[in-house]
Amino acid sequence: MKLAIFGAGMIVKDFLTMIDDLPEIELTAIMGVENDLPTMKEFQKEHSIKKIYTDVNECLKDPEIDTVYVTLPNFLHFRFAKLALQAGKNVICEKPFTLNSEQLLELKKLAEEKQLILVEAITNQYLSNYQSVKDDLSQLGKIKVIECNYSQYSHRYDAFKAGKILPVFDPKKGGGALMDLNIYNIHFVVGIMGKPQAVHYYANVERGIDTSGILVLDYPGTKVVCIAAKDCAAKVTSTIQGDEGSITVDGPVNVLSDYTETLNGQSATKVDKKVHQHRMFEEFKTFNQMITEHDLREVAKRMEHSLAVMGVVDVALADSKIKLG
Repeated sequence: MKLAIFGAGMIVKDFLTMIDDLPEIELTAIMGVENDLPTMKEFQKEHSIKKIYTDVNECLKDPEIDTVYVTLPNFLHFRFAKLALQAGKNVICEKPFTLNSEQLLELKKLAEEKQLILVEAITNQYLSNYQSVKDDLSQLGKIKVIECNYSQYSHRYDAFKAGKILPVFDPKKGGGALMDLNIYNIHFVVGIMGKPQAVHYYANVERGIDTSGILVLDYPGTKVVCIAAKDCAAKVTSTIQGDEGSITVDGPVNVLSDYTETLNGQSATKVDKKVHQHRMFEEFKTFNQMITEHDLREVAKRMEHSLAVMGVVDVALADSKIKLG
């Protein structure tokens, strides 16, 4: 993979801390705005990125680049992923893939027409510990209840209360607790349970955006609650409860560093099958394999999951009367 990174924010800084462990991925370029230049030059020096661009069209003309990693703010995902696909580049797009299903379906159609790889960067779907959780579900009996809580107080909420609207709380820019934090919970649950039969979102809405909220997903025989908050904090934890046992994940489900399995009448067992300390390692190793092998079948499988997640998002936003973009 010959990669161009679009963006120079915190997610890029985090990504670059593990990329040396994937030498098969070549850092061909980084693209950002003029204000990003000092940061991009620092990244270039520390991680041997070959080229820096501040013009997206010039970047996409570069024949060395075969894949673009879109890490820009949520509302820009669709626009820049589309530009990259139109230029014949494979696309890895940070979560949330787009702001709605309509946008995602348009990107999907374009990628299929051009026979390009288009995938969502969502860590938990690729973690060995997540696969292990799925493998262990049969030991829990009938799954009755799933609860996920990803609540962390955002310092940007102080600015929001003072009247300064930053992107993470801006509906026009795809902000809010659902898209920033609860999206991880949705991926975690949909990856296990599939599409729900009903979705309701009970959100605390201020100035048109959800600063926190409770998402309820209904499955036959199973009830799911996904909580996310940026205006308050609590212990970040998730549980899957069956009639023969339970699984508990302490910490965010996008990290899933380990989990605890407790079967009825038995002592709790901690499970950890991760292959790398960094949560992004396994997904990018898989992305590189998909691109190298041009594995469109695997891409289609991943897209089906992303579309199911986006379907939940569509209903949740409509239910809470939140309009993004």
